[in-house]
Amino acid sequence: MASFFRRAAPAASASSPAKETPASTTEIYTVPPEGVKAVKKWDYNEEQLAQIEELKEYTATIALPESDDYYPWEQRFLADIGTHARYMRAAKWKLDDAKKRIKATMEWRREFRPETIEPGDVAIEAETGKIIITGFDKDARPIIYMRPSRENTDTSPRQIRHLIYVLERAIDIMPENQEQVAIVVDYKSATSSKTPSISTGLKVLNILQHHYVERLGRGLVINMPWWINAFFSGIQPFMDPITRDKIRFNPTLTELIDPQQLDLEYGGEYNLEFNKDVYWKTITEFCRITPEGGRVDPDGGNKWYPPSGNGIKYAVDNFKPAAEADAPRSPTATTIASAPSVDQLATPAEDATGLAENLSKATISEKKAGEESEETTPTPVTPAVAA
Repeated sequence: MASFFRRAAPAASASSPAKETPASTTEIYTVPPEGVKAVKKWDYNEEQLAQIEELKEYTATIALPESDDYYPWEQRFLADIGTHARYMRAAKWKLDDAKKRIKATMEWRREFRPETIEPGDVAIEAETGKIIITGFDKDARPIIYMRPSRENTDTSPRQIRHLIYVLERAIDIMPENQEQVAIVVDYKSATSSKTPSISTGLKVLNILQHHYVERLGRGLVINMPWWINAFFSGIQPFMDPITRDKIRFNPTLTELIDPQQLDLEYGGEYNLEFNKDVYWKTITEFCRITPEGGRVDPDGGNKWYPPSGNGIKYAVDNFKPAAEADAPRSPTATTIASAPSVDQLATPAEDATGLAENLSKATISEKKAGEESEETTPTPVTPAVAA
């Protein structure tokens, strides 16, 4: 399994002479290159920390009982140290709004169960590489490439499940201290028949904008044909203004993504020859996904609920066997806990002082935090391939 923790080669010097076309590779990058790390973007003052704590106390009152089979996954979502902070930022620090938002997400996750989507259920959607994760931008965000021209299936709920599966894997691949993704949408050779309808786009937008809040770091749209304007015009009124501001059209990608992390097609040096079998195996094994949609621990045989918040590599690196770890909160007593376990991560009972240690207190004002907050994840971007 260790062979899947791969790093790209370090960036070439700007003064390096021009090189020949790099040799093609099927390797998928699941770890940022050496020296590329996420920089903590948000700091919170005392009042904001108190609001985050109050939101955590609220979710504890509406959480599933331990007898529910989805309980361990819900606790994993709530224990992610960034979850409650993201909902407060998305709600512009209005606590009542944050409560409504996170309650709706908890209900949606119970129904959709995004953590347990079976790889085999959505594998056909990955055949052509129309949506893939590989590489990182200069801020250590995982890159999701979307190519509508490679669409290979008809519109169906499975396409939505595949999109959510990809987002969940991108969250797994995020390195320590990162909580956002970069999305590159390439409309080259795309036709209007392969572009989603407005209704499909809105359905996807609703899921992403309400249930993956604050997950979009950059949305980069390239090779945009004139006819796609109608699609964006149709969904734009439903987009949060902050999300709209994160979408850039036809940018110079090498300014945002190191050439050795960027696909050769877009001016980079990463000459990826897509191989579905290599890609699927790399992603599923790196994220430790079982055929049933669960997780297997680093010892290679036990059911596992890896902690969320710092990525799967962090969870693996800090894994503790059952004999060393605290008993898991999940009703499945045989579950192997990782370090930090769900109990060791931020919980609804954690006091403001402990939360301050984890979230790093600062002096920004509530107003500034509200202005800098970002609404959720890929909005107009994902619908482009969701059809």
